[in-house]
Amino acid sequence: MEINIDQRSGFCFGVINAIKVAEEQLQQHGNLYCLGDIVHNNKEVERLKEMGLEVISHQEFEQLKNARVLIRAHGEPPSTYELARQNNIGIIDASCPVVLKLQNKVRTGYEEVNREQGQVVIFGKEGHAEVNGLIGQTGNDAIVVGNNFENLDTIDFSKPIVLYSQTTQNKEDYENLIALIKQKIKEQNCNPQNNFKAHKTICGQVSNRGPHLASFSQNHDVVIFVSGKKSSNGKYLYGICRDNNPRTHFISEAEELQAQWFEDCSKVGVCGATSTPMWLMEEVAEKIKQFRL
Repeated sequence: MEINIDQRSGFCFGVINAIKVAEEQLQQHGNLYCLGDIVHNNKEVERLKEMGLEVISHQEFEQLKNARVLIRAHGEPPSTYELARQNNIGIIDASCPVVLKLQNKVRTGYEEVNREQGQVVIFGKEGHAEVNGLIGQTGNDAIVVGNNFENLDTIDFSKPIVLYSQTTQNKEDYENLIALIKQKIKEQNCNPQNNFKAHKTICGQVSNRGPHLASFSQNHDVVIFVSGKKSSNGKYLYGICRDNNPRTHFISEAEELQAQWFEDCSKVGVCGATSTPMWLMEEVAEKIKQFRL
């Protein structure tokens, strides 16, 4: 049985950088606080915890003083940095450069549209760490529209609208939202189209994985998709794999593999999310070999 690991799966560069920074800090100091899970993958979080990384919540962060805290790739709102300043907390900032660039865009866009009594709309998962960081750039004044276009009716289509997307969102869904907003504006006939601006803010490294995994899935009898259950990107990419190959299985660790999945199978593909470490996919591939020696 042939087993192939997708070499384009695994950590995006933002996550790679955050983990590298964490490892360097842990080797130097032996321990480090991290505000939220450094990556949405339990196995990788456990590995770093064994090295001395302590994950804390925002509630715990508020009580912390005179400590060192890592900001993960998802980024944080301005209020986090202000609280750190007040409590003498040393920030090790591993925010993804793409996310930081988007935060700056949202902040500037909000300042501009606010002068016209307009609105900033963010397409993303409400409550997601990156989205919280983006909302914070607007003083928590932005409207968040999710994948099912919830909260769309809270937009005032008679006023200027500036739209941004969470960097890891589905590109097609974002394009559908743009078309829907344009349609609403046209139907109400109260806001010229040039008062609606949609920015392309989905990370190219993430969005390009969809078409690649569609092809990868089609070229294998069975696909094992490895991802943490908390990963939004994982759920999205798994859906693409499953749509292109019904024999796609979602697992978070090698122990979840089942022998019957590989019956009448000669070619297996192992792939994962942007939050899935390569070492975990390799571990899964080794486990699969035990089913067909």
